[in-house]
Amino acid sequence: MITRFKQTIFLVLTLVFSATAFAENNPYNEMQVAADKIFNTMKSQSSAIKANPDKLKNIVRTDLLPYVQVKYAGALILGNYYKSATDAQRTAYFNAFENYLVQAFAQALSMYNGQTYQVESASDLSGKNLISIRILLIQPDKNQQPLRIDFQWRKNSVTGEWKAYDLIAEGVSMITTKQNEWSTILRQDGIDALTKQLTDLANRKIDPNAKQKG
Repeated sequence: MITRFKQTIFLVLTLVFSATAFAENNPYNEMQVAADKIFNTMKSQSSAIKANPDKLKNIVRTDLLPYVQVKYAGALILGNYYKSATDAQRTAYFNAFENYLVQAFAQALSMYNGQTYQVESASDLSGKNLISIRILLIQPDKNQQPLRIDFQWRKNSVTGEWKAYDLIAEGVSMITTKQNEWSTILRQDGIDALTKQLTDLANRKIDPNAKQKG
């Protein structure tokens, strides 16, 4: 009887943890939540951000990064160089890449001037593993076209969880851009050199008056 009871408990626990592990979130809801968090936080902390723009890095790390597949995005950029890297090199690279993303997203957010935003309405996800969700930043001047940012989301084949892995701003993909931009340093100097470059880029101060570089 005890054995059967233990087997039953084990089966129940297995089903519970399996259901949790393979629970599918809704990327449209996640995108709306992330956008609300970021822009509401920026509005509430506008004075502090104006005094110290680097506070945007904390906002990105807290409100945006949890929704991003950092390692998947980083691996896409590495391409075939991922396979030849050692575990230590991969760890150092992904840490540097995550910090770079924080800096890059924070620098992009520093251009935000209180525009209203609109997240694309949800569509049917049946049979889909990759989707694009558009956010429009609507300018106060109605004669100006809204700024388009398309977040690319991917469903993890193991966990079933949706997360973003790329963004396309005005038709330009971050992943594709960085693949092209960093291919030379990877080819000539290897992953360690790219990791150092990413670390240097990540340490830059946020400057609302600067054009995005790196």
